[in-house]
Amino acid sequence: MRRTPLLFALVALLVVPIASSRADLPLEMTGNVERLALPPGPHLVWLADPVLQRTALVDLDDGRMLGMLSTGFGIASPLFSTARPEIYLPETYYSRGSRGERTDVLTIYAAETLAPVGEVVLPPKRAVSAVPMAHATLLDGQRFALVWNATPATSVSVADVWEQRLVGELQTPGCSLVYSIGSHRFAMLCMDGSLLLVTLDETGAEAGRSRAEPFFDPAADPVTVQAVRVGSRWLFVSFEGMVHGVDFAGDAPRVEEPWSLFSDEERAERWRIGGSQHLAVHRESGRLYSLVHQGGPDSHKDPGSEVWVYDLASRARVQRIVLRNPGLTYLGVPIQTGRFAWLVDWIAERVFRSVPEIGIDAIAVTQDAAPRLVTIGRFTGGIASYDAANGEFLGRVYGGNMTNTAVLAPHGWGRP
Repeated sequence: MRRTPLLFALVALLVVPIASSRADLPLEMTGNVERLALPPGPHLVWLADPVLQRTALVDLDDGRMLGMLSTGFGIASPLFSTARPEIYLPETYYSRGSRGERTDVLTIYAAETLAPVGEVVLPPKRAVSAVPMAHATLLDGQRFALVWNATPATSVSVADVWEQRLVGELQTPGCSLVYSIGSHRFAMLCMDGSLLLVTLDETGAEAGRSRAEPFFDPAADPVTVQAVRVGSRWLFVSFEGMVHGVDFAGDAPRVEEPWSLFSDEERAERWRIGGSQHLAVHRESGRLYSLVHQGGPDSHKDPGSEVWVYDLASRARVQRIVLRNPGLTYLGVPIQTGRFAWLVDWIAERVFRSVPEIGIDAIAVTQDAAPRLVTIGRFTGGIASYDAANGEFLGRVYGGNMTNTAVLAPHGWGRP
């Protein structure tokens, strides 16, 4: 008991400085809503994380995560309007989390606040897969959004995003995925290697359809679904690295002469396309970026180790970019150890080179005058950034995702 006053005095000496120092801190105001500048900066990318069920918006220049969209079940495939300050995202929800009644919606988000401002209820059958490319598209007129369905019967849901209503469902047996080719037209890949062309009227209802001749052999050398667009042309690349260009400027598609990403010598060295999102294009410079690796037949989805760059006009390779690891994370937190960060990086690079399964799964390229090449791997939440013009490694960015499975670098989105 005699020691009690002394103990209180000691506690007071410890607590008072802490309390006074805390009192000097400014009060944090809650409930604020941050707003994005529109149009957004040129080096913003969206990264899908199916574990956290979100897609995160990350600024490559300062390394900040600026916001996110909740995406529900599956991998996000958002659509970005260039006519309205809106983002459209197909989403799937179950009433009891992973089971129960299913609801599919096309949610409309305000591009400035990333807050939901509306939705269109869709038929509960949209396709969900590990590669969400071409699962949904916004037609060039920016009014009609298309969502591909697979049950496994194939169809397309048409939504009017301006009026926020479901127009209807179009049955498309034997044809899958959706590629915009005009303000009221879209194309689909069919199982015999042909294309289905569908035209909509001013209300979004079907006005006509036609079937083009096959432009590849699906039995001998199928094309991947991860095509890229340059103007009126879509470029499809096959498992064996053949580039099939299709121009949709006219009423009927014009199929270009195929060309190869690889020489005979490179094929002998077992170079192939790789990754789940293996193509990107910089439209202004006319450069095609292809993620590649060395592997055997049917290894086209294996992670890539390099990006090869091609000039579309000459169809010649102009650059090879040897890739770095995108950085190690644990539960979305970067693994860094202060002054020993170089050791972590050294170990990560050795593991990256020695374990083929730990590689780059997806790439994207921003569309500005000083473009960035972005690479991600699905076993980490890290992002590697390169100068897309000269291939220089610029560093790593961490957006807080536990894993990155898809990356988008949309151009001109969110305009008022």
